[in-house]
Amino acid sequence: MANQVVVRHISRCSIKPEFVSDESNKSFHLNPWDISMISTHYIQKGLLFPKPPPATNDNDPSITIINHLKDSLSRTLVHFLPLAGQLVTHKHDDPPSYSISISLDCKNAPGVDFIHAIADVTTSDVLSPVYVPLIVVQSFFPLNKAVNHDGHTLPLLAVQVTEILDGIFIACSLNHVVGDGTSYWNFFNAYQPRVALRDKFFHFSSQSIARLKAKANSECNTTTISSLQALSALVWRCVTRSRRHLPSHQKTSCRFAINNRSRLNPPLSPDYFGNFIQTVSATATVGELLSHGIGWAALLLHEAVNDHTDSKVRGWLEAWMMNPFIYQPGNLFDPCSVLMASSPRFDMYGCDFGWGKAEAVRSGSANKFDGGVYSYPGRIGGTVDLEVSLPPESMKALESDTEFMEVVSPSHYHRMN
Repeated sequence: MANQVVVRHISRCSIKPEFVSDESNKSFHLNPWDISMISTHYIQKGLLFPKPPPATNDNDPSITIINHLKDSLSRTLVHFLPLAGQLVTHKHDDPPSYSISISLDCKNAPGVDFIHAIADVTTSDVLSPVYVPLIVVQSFFPLNKAVNHDGHTLPLLAVQVTEILDGIFIACSLNHVVGDGTSYWNFFNAYQPRVALRDKFFHFSSQSIARLKAKANSECNTTTISSLQALSALVWRCVTRSRRHLPSHQKTSCRFAINNRSRLNPPLSPDYFGNFIQTVSATATVGELLSHGIGWAALLLHEAVNDHTDSKVRGWLEAWMMNPFIYQPGNLFDPCSVLMASSPRFDMYGCDFGWGKAEAVRSGSANKFDGGVYSYPGRIGGTVDLEVSLPPESMKALESDTEFMEVVSPSHYHRMN
């Protein structure tokens, strides 16, 4: 029944920075990591909060909350001015050379879209179903299906605040040319007072992860494999096994979206706002992956991450300058492989609008594909939530995979209910 609910837009407006200094009111040049994202989708993530108690002097608590969020957004944009701008393409004719460059224009900043919406659903309607109720959750996000190139005409950032019967969902859609996951959550924390697929959240307790890490290291007689590498190896193996049509000689990869900031020498500030991610991968045949233990796969991932050094980052940049390219979504997603994106290190539950800690993190329809796995910190410290996207038959197989389900733990929300 919840899947038939229509989200009703109450109001829509454009929010601009509270003030803009003359020094900031300019164009910003994009780097190769930014430009290479021009054909991918916007980042779409949101937080589900319990409904805040009304203040004693509130005649209409809903209006008070919405006005507070608008004011807060306006103040936050002072520090994230490019988000209120738009993309501009510059063509340079100078025979025999011809080049195109894209920049962020903040001189005539159109602002950020802000949408206030209402939906007659409950927190339980969103969190209780075994599978993510896509029609409901995706309706919480603005700019659905937008690709980053649309930032020439669409806002680079849109915020939708959806009031549900017992909570509030705050969703942001951010043009991926402007920033990556680190940038996205830096902004979100600063902003304070495909239908055939099935998405499902799996929860892993700190104890379960510790046991998995110890097992992976023990099998390889090492202590260097990290918790995330061990967990990713488990996902890689079990998702591959759930794809029962894959022959043993088929090559499969597990790719990480990796943050380059700390890998430069000297390291780049963690507060750098923009795209600075790449992927590293480990590859094996299906037969090799499934005939070895989890430690073997985890060690492959560890070596791939460990090999991503300053020289590799700079080498990618030099190669891109010699032969520029733009990521094409169809070439990024391999239905025989797994891509681990986002990070349990992002400070998602540090966002506090004055109503207490968020109940959960959910994402929009953007960048969903067969084998896409988003890692989130669990609501309880030390735990991890994985959002897995698979076709129905593969998801069913994963849910019955003994190796995988032995590590999965009951979620915080299910324990509450």
